[in-house]
Amino acid sequence: MTRMRMIDTVVKPMHPEGWKFVPVFAAVTVGLFWLWQPLGWIGLGLTFWCYYFFRDPKRAVPENKGLLVSPADGMVSLIGPAVPPEELGLGPAPLMRVSVFMSVFNCHVNRAPIAGKVTAVAYRPGKFFNASLDKASVDNERNALAIEIADGRKIVVVQIAGLVARRIMCWTKPGQSLRTGERFGLIRFGSRLDVYLPEGVHPQVALGQTMIAGESIIAMIGQDAPARVARTE
Repeated sequence: MTRMRMIDTVVKPMHPEGWKFVPVFAAVTVGLFWLWQPLGWIGLGLTFWCYYFFRDPKRAVPENKGLLVSPADGMVSLIGPAVPPEELGLGPAPLMRVSVFMSVFNCHVNRAPIAGKVTAVAYRPGKFFNASLDKASVDNERNALAIEIADGRKIVVVQIAGLVARRIMCWTKPGQSLRTGERFGLIRFGSRLDVYLPEGVHPQVALGQTMIAGESIIAMIGQDAPARVARTE
């Protein structure tokens, strides 16, 4: 029988990218303690935050056919039609877009929303507006992926840098196959991910909903499910 230990709910694995930053934070903290103890405690808190930012927890990824999961931890900040990034060459027709905003306290490891073959990866430099704003999709630095699923349709997922973010990482290449929930990239220090749904597919999320990357369902492909209706309490 598999069992989760209590410590596993607190201590999470750290993504290798974190090893570029956490030791630096720790070294500075030692120096701050030497200068003045109260500064040292502040540095210690920032060191723990840095580790927490780069955490990379395991996720229970659903494997039911046709489920499209959230590519990021965070909150649903936008739902509505929008034209996908022009650099992917998918045409000017608007598609339903779901945006997940990540604060500096969310896990920033990005996961594939659905299984398929990556047909295009396109990076575009840009500005660094607050990622929760609608114009961030057009003006901010971004990296877009087109994923072709089994029925030939394409899902678009876009990494968007935010006000604090200054580095988008994507280790996925065109021609590569991804599994649902597989890690494909990371954005450092606050950002957003957009998912563009195929025509006729309705979102199963609501504005303000909290999402968990690789677990929370955004949509159901191949099922005639109406858009989700929700209330806030």
